[in-house]
Amino acid sequence: MKIEIIKKLIWLSFFSIAMGFMETAVVVYLRTLYYPDGFKFPLMLIPNTIAVTEFWREFSTIIMLIGIGILCGKTKFTRFAYFIIAFAIWDIFYYLFLYVLLGWPQTLFTWDILFLIPVPWVDPVLAPCIVALQMMLFGWFIIYYEEKYQKITINASQWLLLIAGVVIIIISFISDYIEQASYTSDSIWSVFSEKQLFEELKTYTPKQFCWWLFWLGDGLCGIGVISFMMKYKTLNK
Repeated sequence: MKIEIIKKLIWLSFFSIAMGFMETAVVVYLRTLYYPDGFKFPLMLIPNTIAVTEFWREFSTIIMLIGIGILCGKTKFTRFAYFIIAFAIWDIFYYLFLYVLLGWPQTLFTWDILFLIPVPWVDPVLAPCIVALQMMLFGWFIIYYEEKYQKITINASQWLLLIAGVVIIIISFISDYIEQASYTSDSIWSVFSEKQLFEELKTYTPKQFCWWLFWLGDGLCGIGVISFMMKYKTLNK
């Protein structure tokens, strides 16, 4: 691998780790304010000004990760690869810094809340970490084969596997809330909502993560990654 790409990956990693710490710092402040006795479910009601700020902070984080991917990559596939690698490193180090600073999560099976839009995404910490590792691996393969063969493609069947897998994983993240909550269209919170965020969550405690659904989605993504990898590995023979 060219020294130029290695340097990019090193600086991308530093950037993503720093972003992970910034994300952790915000969570430390929020938990000090709203969960002085430790984070737990059900969630506390927070002012809408804080909720809206959080929404735009999370949105800005994704824009920053997309931006670093675009700056690092030269083609649409390498830009995508650098983006998912940055996302994965950011996510993993976010949890590592939380553990160092707060001793949380206690285990990889501790429940966490990932996103709130349009409904809460709730899952054990292990699940997003698995996805992050898979994203990192896929991104590395794209960069490696792009450099080796100059031009690569991801065919329709591989995209279908990856997209279907991601959709199923997201469904696994929201399934427990959907099953438990008295869910209606009025339950959806958006940045323009007048009602208070967590209004429906003040009595919600996660019970059971749908692991079989998660593994189904993760497996489809894995098959897509392996299919992509084997396509170019055979060219090397």
